[in-house]
Amino acid sequence: MTPQLLAGLAIAFVLGAMSPGPSLATVLRNSVSGGRQHGILTGIGHGLGFGIYAFLAATGMAAAISTSDTTVEVLRWGGIAMLLFLTYTFGKQALSSSVGHLDAHKSSNRAGFAQGFLIAIFNPKILAWMLAIYAPFIKADLGIFTLLGMAAMGMIIDATWYVTVATFLTSSNRADKLRAVSNKLDATMAALMLTFASLLLLDVL
Repeated sequence: MTPQLLAGLAIAFVLGAMSPGPSLATVLRNSVSGGRQHGILTGIGHGLGFGIYAFLAATGMAAAISTSDTTVEVLRWGGIAMLLFLTYTFGKQALSSSVGHLDAHKSSNRAGFAQGFLIAIFNPKILAWMLAIYAPFIKADLGIFTLLGMAAMGMIIDATWYVTVATFLTSSNRADKLRAVSNKLDATMAALMLTFASLLLLDVL
């Protein structure tokens, strides 16, 4: 792959990571409610999930999606299920006391990592992005090490962006100010997740 194509791919990864959606919402929410470590682990989990997704897309998932309605349906319904689960989770936290749910999140950093990983796998925005932007970089003659390198680039860029977001948000007293209204933030996140799920469901039906 030429340096020009690598630069183009890197820009595509950066723009994909920075665009708003369920992934960014999850990292923001976990950083505010659970603190820096929770947010960073969410970002790392998302980067790992995205790297795996990128590799699978590069080795044939894009082609499978474009030719198989069944594959598309499975991924879409999986995305809907994940978004509805996050709606339930955030909605439940919004109805609980601030102190109680903050303590719960501080003691479950593994949950933050898992949430980041799963939202990367089932985020419908990433699926659309893979087909629209990433697929054109995939060529039939690319070797396995090139494909792994592309996926690794995506993983590093994605994780770096979300870890940076989590670190910035939890610096100074930014997180404290947002944590004071964490229940409202949870309610907003629940509404956003439900909106994303509804839009995806309308597309499926």
